[in-house]
Amino acid sequence: MIKVGIIGGAGYTAGELIRLLVNHSKVELDFVYSTSNAGNYIYDVHQDLLGQIDLKFSDKINPAVEVLFLCLGHGNSKQFLAQHEFSKQTKIIDLSNDFRLKNDAVFDGNKFVYGLPEFQKDKIKAASYIANPGCFATAIQLALLPLAKHNLLTDSVHVNATTGSTGAGVSPGETTHFSWRDNNFSIYKAFTHQHLGEINESLALLQSGFSEELFFIPNRGNFSRGIFASVYLKFEGTLEKAFELYEGFYKEAPFTHISKAPIHLKQVVNTNNCFIHLEKHKNTLLITSVLDNLLKGASGQAIQNMNLMLGFKESEGLNLKASTF
Repeated sequence: MIKVGIIGGAGYTAGELIRLLVNHSKVELDFVYSTSNAGNYIYDVHQDLLGQIDLKFSDKINPAVEVLFLCLGHGNSKQFLAQHEFSKQTKIIDLSNDFRLKNDAVFDGNKFVYGLPEFQKDKIKAASYIANPGCFATAIQLALLPLAKHNLLTDSVHVNATTGSTGAGVSPGETTHFSWRDNNFSIYKAFTHQHLGEINESLALLQSGFSEELFFIPNRGNFSRGIFASVYLKFEGTLEKAFELYEGFYKEAPFTHISKAPIHLKQVVNTNNCFIHLEKHKNTLLITSVLDNLLKGASGQAIQNMNLMLGFKESEGLNLKASTF
C-alpha cells in the first residue's frame, strides 16, 4: 500500500480528499497534519466520516510518505515546503495556486507540472511535483482546449461562470454567511480573477501565439457546490464539426463527457466528472461546462493526478455517482 499524507486537514478540499483516500484500494492514509486540530479525531471536524476513519489529526509529519497533498491556503504552500523537508521519493501534489504559473513552477530545484490530465497526461505521469488546477480554471479550460488544439481561438472569448459557496473555503466571511448568500447572486473579481493566468498559459501552449482577450465574469451562486460555466466565441464551422472536435479531443478522458442535451449542475455534483454541451447561434458557439468545484475542480482531480503519477488506473478510487434528486 502507498502511504499518503495530507497537510492542512480541516478545510473543504481536505475533507473531500480524506473521503476519497479512505476508499482508495491502493493507498493508506498515514497522517493528516493540522496544528489547530492536533489530537482531535478527524470525524470531529469532517462529521460525515464517523464510522469510516479512526485517525486523529496530527502535529507530526512523516517525511518519508510516498505521496503528500498540500491543502493549504493560497500563498502558504511555498512557505511550508521551505520549512519542512521530505524524502526525494515523495511525490507532492499542491492544491493551492502557489505553483500553477510558469514563473512560479520551479521551487528549490524541483519543477511543478500543471496537473490538468486532459491537457498534458504524459507529463503528469512522469512528474514528481504537481500543481493542481483551480476550479474555475478547470471548467473553463475544458470548455476551450479542443478549439485551441485546432487553432480556432481567433477572437475574444467571453466567460460567465457561477460557483457555489464552498468555492470561498471553510472560513466564514460576509459573502458566505447564510443570510447574505441565500436568495442572492453577485459578481466578484470581474475581469481580474486569479485563475485567468493559468487559463491563458495553457491555451497559449496548445495554440501557439494565442493572445486573444478572455473576458471572465465570476459569480457567486446561492448553492453550496458546483460550477456552471458559459463560454461563447466566434466559430465559423458547423455545430456538427464542433461536436466532432470535442468528442475526438476527449475520447480517452474518463471524466470529461460531451452531452448532446443541455446540462445542469446536479448531473456532476459529488462526482469527478465534467459535462460539456455545445450550441451554435449564427456565427457564435456557446460552450457550457459543469463540474463539482471540490472534486473535479480540486480533490478529485488531485486523486486523478496521483493515480497517473503512480501508474494506477486513472479512475481508481473515483467511481462516484451523482443523484439528480
